Amino acid sequence: MSRSPSREDPLARLATTWLGGPIGRHARIGVSRWTPLAVAFLVTTALFVIGIVEKAPCHGQGWPRDNYAFSHLCYTDVPYLYRERGFAQGGIAYLDRGDYPPLEYPVLTGAVMQVTAWVTQTFESADAVAASVLFNDLTVVVLFGFALLTAWALSRTTPHRPYDAMFFAAAPTLALAGTINWDLVAVALTTCALLTWSKSRPFATGVLLGLGAAAKFYPLFLLGPLLVLALRSGKLRLWGVTLLSAVAAWMVVNLPLLLLAQDSWAAFWSFNADRAGDFGSIWYVLGLAGHPVSMVNAASLGLFALACVGIAWLGLFAPRRPRLAQLVFLTVAAFVLVNKVYSPQYVLWLLPLVALARPRWRDWSVWQAGELIYWVAIWLHLAGALVPAADGTPDRFYWLAVGVRIAATVYLCVMVIRDILAPATDVVREGGLIDDPAGGPFDHAADAGRLRRWFGAERPGRAPVGEGATP
Repeated sequence: MSRSPSREDPLARLATTWLGGPIGRHARIGVSRWTPLAVAFLVTTALFVIGIVEKAPCHGQGWPRDNYAFSHLCYTDVPYLYRERGFAQGGIAYLDRGDYPPLEYPVLTGAVMQVTAWVTQTFESADAVAASVLFNDLTVVVLFGFALLTAWALSRTTPHRPYDAMFFAAAPTLALAGTINWDLVAVALTTCALLTWSKSRPFATGVLLGLGAAAKFYPLFLLGPLLVLALRSGKLRLWGVTLLSAVAAWMVVNLPLLLLAQDSWAAFWSFNADRAGDFGSIWYVLGLAGHPVSMVNAASLGLFALACVGIAWLGLFAPRRPRLAQLVFLTVAAFVLVNKVYSPQYVLWLLPLVALARPRWRDWSVWQAGELIYWVAIWLHLAGALVPAADGTPDRFYWLAVGVRIAATVYLCVMVIRDILAPATDVVREGGLIDDPAGGPFDHAADAGRLRRWFGAERPGRAPVGEGATP
């Protein structure tokens, strides 16, 4: 039976006051045509419409190459990349070279861009600006489809909590950042991978993760939490199937271009390896403050490695085995916290993970508020609107916005860690009655061998007495 948000979440209960309060315990839930999925689709659509309206000033101007897009808070990479990466000239991504930089995106993202460019060119517009606007419009339609796919996968991953998809669908950052870049492609594939794992389909999970990594590198981070939980539950064979299928899917997409256009294929990797501390990161702020870090790659990777060790320790030694979504969220959150750059659309990576790991409206609202503050600050920073008058004072408001964003993400991490250490506080587990609905083969699995003796797990999927389980 699905859970009613107005019954269990204090903020949702408060928000329904004007409607007469939370739904009654004897109400008939699930008989209306307005199913949780239908509501999630409707809200996702509304958010995308809001995002289109928000970018309307730039749309009308054709996204000029000046501060207009920054100062009007309507920037997106999409039309600029059409004009500046060879698509406007009829070039094929990666294979054709001309008087423009190579495409610095993973292959599957480049394929989505190329197909959309071909559709754009069927209208035979000789005006590159007009064509780039049409390319943007078609891309919005494509990304909208991936957003709906994400909402669908979320509603199916935890069947007893289908309304948790609203944490993705109703996010204001979905409206503002959803069409800045093509990240929703990888987000949808990653969410579908979590869905297939929840159905105990490791091969399909691996294929989806491999395709996701061919669109954006971060989906491969899911293999770490899967390995930790496989070690704890003694299901390494399933993890091996997932790993091999992920590598195979990634190779199928990448190998042709690796053989035909190695230099163009490597542009994504060299671009990220050579990148210094950039917008949104703590490294960028340190540089602005006069304390640049010379070895940003080593520092960023080192901190991420330390975070991964800590997450692995938590996954192996917590009194009760953590849920998969909790470890996945912590891993991806750790990466965006210490990475060399934090583009505004990276918030999309975390949206479905928050819905699965910590579906609490209060915590979600705190986090979204921090992201919104940063979203406004980055565009005004790029427009030069936050720099104080001519005295040359540093843009400390932007520094503060970065700190607020980081603090909001850390807050969410702390709440997820608390749920791991005290499972009775985890609303998904409902006080210990449910184990890991998204865990697939991990759900209700006992700790393996020696781990079982270490952790004292006497019954599969149950917390130790005193942590929310029935003795």
